[in-house]
This record gives sequence, structure tokens and C-alpha cells, in this order.
Amino acid sequence: MARNPNIRIQAQVLQADEDALVALKAIADYKPANPAYSVEALTLKHEAMRAAEEAELHAQNALSAARDAAVAAQWEYHDAVLGIKDQVIAQYGPNSDQVASLGLKKKSERRAPVRASKPSG
Repeated sequence: MARNPNIRIQAQVLQADEDALVALKAIADYKPANPAYSVEALTLKHEAMRAAEEAELHAQNALSAARDAAVAAQWEYHDAVLGIKDQVIAQYGPNSDQVASLGLKKKSERRAPVRASKPSG
């Protein structure tokens, strides 16, 4: 099994690890030679993992809320700019230099529609 501490562990593997912890707690005479592998140490690591997952979930929710607020602010700004363009057209007319200064085409610069000719016969 490859070890890469930069990628997530699969959910099935984590579930098997939790099952192993539950089973280990049922072994009454378990006394490891290395105290880092005691039930208490493993329980603390499990709680730390759960706390980190909870913090990640809160951060993801905060990111989603911030993204939604940014999108809403962008739409409010865009709608305001569209309203400004309408107001400039209403105030100065559709063929004014002020309309062109906003990046819009003057009415006189638009091409006349070309009608399709009917086929003969």
C-alpha cells in the first residue's frame, strides 16, 4: 500500500480504523510496549481527527457563504451599471457621444437589418 500523507484516506479505510478502535477498547488486558499506541493515545488522535474534520466543514461553509455574498454583490453592481447605461440613454439620447463613452454603440452606428430575398420560382 502506497503512503502519501498529502492525499485523503479513503472513507472505507477510516471506517475500518474506527472499527479497530472500538474492538481495541473491548480488549481488557491490552498494554502496548510503546505508549504512543495505547487506547488513550489513539482515542485522543481520533478526537483530534474529528475536530479537524469539523473545522474543515466550518471553513467550507464559510467559503460557500463568502462566495454567495461575492456573487450577490457582483450582480448588484452589474445591475446598477446596466441601470446607469439606461439612464444615460434616456438623458442624452441613443445617438449621443455620452452613450459611446460608456462602451455602447450609437444608434446611427448600427447596421440596418438585411431582409432575405425570396427565392424565385
